[in-house]
Amino acid sequence: ALELGGKNPNIIFADADFDLAVDQALNGVFFHAGQICSAGTRLIVEESIHDDFVNALVERVKKFKLGSGFEEDTQMGPLISAEHLAKVEKYVEAGIEEGATLAVGGKRPEDPELQKGFFYLPTIFTDCTTDMSVVQEEGFGPVITVEKFRAEEEAVKLANDSIYGLAGGVFTNDIAKAERCAAKMRMGTVWINEFNLYFPHAPWGGFKQSGIGRELGKLGIEEYTETKHIFQNLNPEPINWF
Repeated sequence: ALELGGKNPNIIFADADFDLAVDQALNGVFFHAGQICSAGTRLIVEESIHDDFVNALVERVKKFKLGSGFEEDTQMGPLISAEHLAKVEKYVEAGIEEGATLAVGGKRPEDPELQKGFFYLPTIFTDCTTDMSVVQEEGFGPVITVEKFRAEEEAVKLANDSIYGLAGGVFTNDIAKAERCAAKMRMGTVWINEFNLYFPHAPWGGFKQSGIGRELGKLGIEEYTETKHIFQNLNPEPINWF
C-alpha cells in the first residue's frame, strides 16, 4: 500500500455545532503543527457563518501556547527541521502573493525562547480560491486556508477540486445531508462531526494521487497477502477435442 499525502477539506455547514466545529477544525491541523498527511488544512465554510467562524478560529489561535512537547501546557510544537521551516515560510509567502488574506500568524514567533527552535505561528488564510497553491498543494505546516460556499453541491465540488483524495470532514447536525456529502466526496476517509480519529480495524488510504491500497483493518492485512486461485474439477471428463 502507498499513502502519498493529502490536501484535506473540512466542510462546515451553518447548522453545525459551532463550538464543536471550531474545536475540531483547530485540532485537525494544529495538534501536529500540520505535519500529518490527514491534516484538515482546507476549511470550506458556509457563507452565512464564515465571518463568525473565522473570528472564532483567530481568537483561539492567538491564545495558543507554543513550546516543547515535554511541557504539559504546550499546545503546538515545532516543525521538524530548519529546512522544513524555510519551506513553510515560502509556502505562506506564495499564498500572500496569490491574493489570500492573512488573518493570523504568517511568521515565526517573536518570543526569544521559541526562536531557538523551528517554530512557526499557527496561520489562517481567508479569501482563498481553488487556483491558489496554498489551497491545492500540501504544505505540511500549521496553515489553514478558508473558502466560502452557499449550497451543498458547491461545498462538495470545492472539496473534490484537488489532485488528492486522502481524507475529509463534514460538520452538520443534518445527518442525511452529511451522509449525502460523504458519499460524493472522492476520498478514502470522510469523518462526520469529527476529524482525524482513527481505528485499527478501519481501512486507511486515499483516492487519486493520495495513493493506492489500504493500511489497517482487514484490507490492510490483505495487502501483505497474495491471492491464489486453486481449481479442482470434482467430476472430470475427457474433452475429446482431438
